[in-house]
Amino acid sequence: MATIIDGKAVSLAIKDQLKKDIAEYKTSTGKDISLAVVLIGDDPASKVYVNNKATACEYVGITSYTYRLPQETTQEQAEDLVSSLVNDEKITGILVQLPFPKHLDENKILKLIPANKDVDGFSDENIGKLLQGKKTVVSCTPFGVMELLKHYNYDLTGKNAVVIGRSNIVGKPMTALLINANATVTVCHSKTKNLAEIARTADVLIVAIGRPKFVTEDMVKDGAVVIDVGINRVDGKLVGDVDFDTVSKKASMITPVPGGVGPMTIAMLMKNTFIAGTER
Repeated sequence: MATIIDGKAVSLAIKDQLKKDIAEYKTSTGKDISLAVVLIGDDPASKVYVNNKATACEYVGITSYTYRLPQETTQEQAEDLVSSLVNDEKITGILVQLPFPKHLDENKILKLIPANKDVDGFSDENIGKLLQGKKTVVSCTPFGVMELLKHYNYDLTGKNAVVIGRSNIVGKPMTALLINANATVTVCHSKTKNLAEIARTADVLIVAIGRPKFVTEDMVKDGAVVIDVGINRVDGKLVGDVDFDTVSKKASMITPVPGGVGPMTIAMLMKNTFIAGTER
């Protein structure tokens, strides 16, 4: 039976360390660290995430500002708010909660956030630095995956890593981080042929596609490390992209859903906000 990777415990350890680091920073510099979160529309999941972020900010000592705009907000109104936050010196980090209402152009709004206030790691500059292996703010979920592997003393050097999913938020930055950690990486997606065969070559299998229990026992090599980034609601319960019950019998380590990667995403957002706030 696999070791269950405890994202709740690791995320709490990270937040506890951040709480100390932030208190020391404030005492030594007299400066504040702050996060402005913009929520547009009435997506229920987004409201939960935003509340969780505010709670985490309070815990670690980051000043939190939440800006809630209605569903019918215009492009101009959204851009005006984000621009005002960019120019506000008391705001050291900005996050716009996705998804947006469909009538808004999210790319135009995201591009307004400069690299030094981009706590999501979405800016062209931060993505470019990541691809070059330079120190930068990295998308929170992939960053959290790397911290989990580090906490469990898993050395990626020379390992075969397979990433299923190529999104800009998870799959692509995850791939870059794995390459930077000296893994040999294969990326699979909806057009991949022989996906199951490729998945079976993985020493580390990372799944982020939003399809409940897509990865089954026959797709996993004995002793593989399996990281499930998926969060899907099925019959009122949260399940991942991996069939946990069967795959956990074959893997050496596996993340549960919930309680695996999810808590790490918010912990790494706090870490990114600290990085952005202290390196300005």
